[in-house]
Amino acid sequence: MRQSLYWKITLAFILVAFISAALVTLVVRASSPDRLSRLIIEQQQETLKQLLVNYYVTRGSWEGIEQAWWRLEARMVPTPVIRGTDEASVTPVEPQERLGFDRDRRNLFGLADAEGKVLISVDPAYPPGSYIPLERLQRDGIKLSVGNAPIGYLLRAARVPAFNPAEALFLRRTYQALALALGGALIVAALIGVWLARRLTRPLRALTEAAQEIAQGNLEQEVTVASRDEIGQLAQAFNQMSREVARANQMRRQMTADIAHDLRTPLTVIAGYIESMRDGILAPTPERFAMIYTEIERLQKMVEDLRLLSQADAGELRLNCQAVHPGVILERAASLFQHRATQKGITLRVNGNENLPPVWVDEDRMMQVMDNLLSNALRHTPEGGEVILEAKSSEHGVEFIVRDSGEGIPPEEIPKIFERFYRADKSRHTEDGESGLGLAIVKAIVEAHKGRVWAVSVPGGGTAIHLELPVVF
Repeated sequence: MRQSLYWKITLAFILVAFISAALVTLVVRASSPDRLSRLIIEQQQETLKQLLVNYYVTRGSWEGIEQAWWRLEARMVPTPVIRGTDEASVTPVEPQERLGFDRDRRNLFGLADAEGKVLISVDPAYPPGSYIPLERLQRDGIKLSVGNAPIGYLLRAARVPAFNPAEALFLRRTYQALALALGGALIVAALIGVWLARRLTRPLRALTEAAQEIAQGNLEQEVTVASRDEIGQLAQAFNQMSREVARANQMRRQMTADIAHDLRTPLTVIAGYIESMRDGILAPTPERFAMIYTEIERLQKMVEDLRLLSQADAGELRLNCQAVHPGVILERAASLFQHRATQKGITLRVNGNENLPPVWVDEDRMMQVMDNLLSNALRHTPEGGEVILEAKSSEHGVEFIVRDSGEGIPPEEIPKIFERFYRADKSRHTEDGESGLGLAIVKAIVEAHKGRVWAVSVPGGGTAIHLELPVVF
């Protein structure tokens, strides 16, 4: 797979370079003869115009132009010079000899006077002495003038001129240069393709190897981020995923150990009492049966809490949402916990706002949230302290606050308090009625309502749990 991608990138560069260079070669090869022909015609045309004007100015008329024409045209043909040969050793070519070669192959121009009479023919349809219509001359001919007075028209042949050996050699060398450029482009493309393929596939190979290590159970894998492009972003995302997978796996192991620990205590109590009563060591009294039943209830509550969390994780937590005024939730929660607060010597107050809009919640689930939050608040608030329930408007809905005056939570522990089986006080055990699932359940239910939850605490200054819930639109 790696080699396949490597060669695909390399061959793609070579193919793109070949197609581009081939297209350029074809276009240049197809257009070069035509462009060279135009260049030849334009150069000879400008030279011949100047020679003809000078001839007319010198003679005052076109008399004798037929005899002088080929000498004029021969002056447009440069004397050939052979490369690598001493210029003095080159045999000069007489104008007549050059003229003969040029006349056979380069009879490109003719001449008509100002009245349209053909002096030098270039078209069999208009032999010497015939007249060309002035409209055609003005349209197709090249006007010759002295000052502002027209003296004649230069006629141009309609055919494409044939190339002499020097011009044909120029074209051949042009084609050879194009072929060399095409080959050079392919070589450069191959080198760039190989370099880029290696650069692209090296981090991909590292990602593949790291992914294979994760598949084999080695979850803590990271790859080097060498760029900021898409592959670099992929490497960053992979590293983040690897850390999250390792963290989730660690949490899973910790949760499994916590579940085993929290189940062991009530099961040990139940088994101990039943075994003692079976062996006749303890008498089966109503008090002992009540204690066994209490432990069974704790087990049932823990199992129900775990089932609720599993439903929330799977997105299957059922909610029967309706419009509920925030004050109703606060007053109902306060009435349920007022007696317990009084027994512990704690003041329980409600600070509500009657003008708040209703929230879209499942009231029973929200009472479960308040039950967990108030249980924690009363557990951690000393006698003489207070617990306050508040509700106020927020940017995204209504914000509920459960505030206590307890010992608070250290700042480094705050991000962890909503994790499952987490206890800020490591000395607390299930004997205190704290399973470590309460705040995890709060977070799951609030997030199922499309809300959010967070904590604010100062060591020694109490803790405030904030819930933000959407309102009814």
